[in-house]
Amino acid sequence: MTVFLIMPSRIMARGIEGVFHDLGEFKVAGIVSDISSREESILRNLSVDTVIVDPAVFAHSSRGNVKHFISEYTDAPVVAFPSAPMDDESSKQYDAILNLYDSPAEIIHKLRSAVAAPKDSSGTEGSELSAREKDILICVAKGLINKEIADLYNISIHTVITHRRNITRKTGIKTVAGLTVYALLNNLIDPSSVE
Repeated sequence: MTVFLIMPSRIMARGIEGVFHDLGEFKVAGIVSDISSREESILRNLSVDTVIVDPAVFAHSSRGNVKHFISEYTDAPVVAFPSAPMDDESSKQYDAILNLYDSPAEIIHKLRSAVAAPKDSSGTEGSELSAREKDILICVAKGLINKEIADLYNISIHTVITHRRNITRKTGIKTVAGLTVYALLNNLIDPSSVE
């Protein structure tokens, strides 16, 4: 199984990598030490079984939304490996929490459990679109292309594509015409605004 690490501490990242190498069950597919635009491009192409993150990578005010941020890129379970204490509310978002004092066997057990657990229904077909996804859907229904949407919201084209992928996953609708009908039926757009 493959793991992606998001950790500011190279020592912690290399330690985890060493444990996985010794036990031979998990393999580290990549490591980033922060969430900059360069690292975000790596996340866009992420195809792993689980993501291990040190919440310290994120600003204190956004640590309650770490899993939501990562779920924009992958459906893989998100496991916390905090280098500093976490409050109970923040810890609820993770599929598992590793502790610095966990034995290699405990780490492997927690990761296996996180990967084997049923997927959270928040990212499956039929779940509610986020406010940004609704904005993107409205633009798609109005006939805007990805570049125009990216320019309108001052985001990258890759981010637009990620939002569109999430919209398709949540609605189960793959065509622009189908998404337009969805937007009309849900009163997201006025019929006169559709080209």
